[in-house]
Amino acid sequence: MKTNEELLKLSAVELRRRIGSKEISPVELLEACIERIERINPAVNAVTAVCYSRARDEAGAAEKAALRGDQLGLLHGLPAGIKDLEETGGLLTTFGSPLYRDFIPERDNAMVARVRAAGAIVVGKTNVPEFGAGANSRNLVWGATGNPFDPMLNAGGSSGGSAVALACNMLPVCTGSDTGGSLRIPAAKCGVIGFRPSPGLVPVERRSLGWTPISVVGPMGRTVADTCLLMAAQAAMDDCDPLSYPVDSRAFALPEPRDLGSLRIAYTEDFGICPVDKPIRQVFREKIGAMRHLFRSCDEVAFDLFADADRCFDVIRAANYAARYRDAYEKDPGSLGPNVRANYEIAAGMTMADVAWAHVEQTRMFRRFQQTYRDYDLVLAPTTPVSPFPWSQLYLAEMDGKPLRNYYHWLSLTYVVTLVTNPAIALPCGVDHKGMPFGLQIVAPFRQDHALLSASHAMEQAFAAIPSLRRPVPDISKLAQPTPALKSIVTHPPKAGTPMAACAARVAEV
Repeated sequence: MKTNEELLKLSAVELRRRIGSKEISPVELLEACIERIERINPAVNAVTAVCYSRARDEAGAAEKAALRGDQLGLLHGLPAGIKDLEETGGLLTTFGSPLYRDFIPERDNAMVARVRAAGAIVVGKTNVPEFGAGANSRNLVWGATGNPFDPMLNAGGSSGGSAVALACNMLPVCTGSDTGGSLRIPAAKCGVIGFRPSPGLVPVERRSLGWTPISVVGPMGRTVADTCLLMAAQAAMDDCDPLSYPVDSRAFALPEPRDLGSLRIAYTEDFGICPVDKPIRQVFREKIGAMRHLFRSCDEVAFDLFADADRCFDVIRAANYAARYRDAYEKDPGSLGPNVRANYEIAAGMTMADVAWAHVEQTRMFRRFQQTYRDYDLVLAPTTPVSPFPWSQLYLAEMDGKPLRNYYHWLSLTYVVTLVTNPAIALPCGVDHKGMPFGLQIVAPFRQDHALLSASHAMEQAFAAIPSLRRPVPDISKLAQPTPALKSIVTHPPKAGTPMAACAARVAEV
């Protein structure tokens, strides 16, 4: 029998294979995950509300189904973490906001339901910024999530809890979502995979403006293959999302082989407008130098189409916040945190002409960006412009001595890609100048999600043989002691006794 440590190091794909072949039990795997969460989570604060009793019941049923030889789902018996922006039936779902500190949904939303239907066992929720606003996973309900390579540093966001849970081998499957980079940024900062799929590929039930494509739901994983497995469970057409379309979801389950030597690569440090710290620019150039021999060609490309991308993203993002938070803001602005208020207040100052201009400009950028793929197969860029900074700093206010426009301007490397809607992935690519994970952002042609995942899988395999590009992993032994500061910003924990019985216990006491 494998030790818990050996078991948890296995990929989700390998764990699922061994469950199907009856080599390991879903019960055994769940208990190993619970033990790891209980031991390591106090140091990083990635997992928030948990439902161990229900999960144990489901693991027992999953074990019996495997022993009977039943037809098993893609994720059968795999413990899963659900980002705390997704409504999860019977489990405390706070959105990182004090307004929802006692909210227990009656049902799963569409994406969570699909993950459960594929056989995953929901163990708990993963931490987020308040309402997902910003790339620092801290809030007044649960506290801050620390980076697994240094818990006093930012783990990214808004899918920060999921990224950390994966990096620490707490859970083999975790979900995420992405508007300005919320899948890609925490993946890059924690050394895991974050895949932003094409809008409509994974149905989003909670998107208020259903026809606005900037917000998507997607998978995360420790490997590209793991990410594909979760993607196969998530992808679907669903009438909750007007952007969804028919898809052969199981085709995502395994990445197809791809010959890197046939790929024509374009790369950019900054898409022509994004602030990027000088050391990160140098690290990115070194990474390109270490990988360029893998490809047919690898050319630096100057982009001149994103001059108005910052203003465009401001308007389109703000319109979404106006749709979702108007009532709460007008009732009591103080009930919302500073990031959410800032977005709403941008919206309050906009006109219809601003909104129309932004959609016209987004369309123009989209059409011009697609022309890049007449000559190239993929575009490479850094995912984040700086090495992780302390989580106690809510956001990055300046770079290279120059002030940034607002709390999310430092995320522009990812939000320019959001605007053009092309599928993108953050792939671990060694470490930066400070020894922290470096994430390579890979952007594929319009709706070429399969091609992106296949190329990323091939790059991941090639990088494993190149020390400067290999995926870094945190030293779990250094996370054996709690990090009390991570909970220092919590002022009011959820009321005792409000979660359903055995379904939403706190992991860490505040």
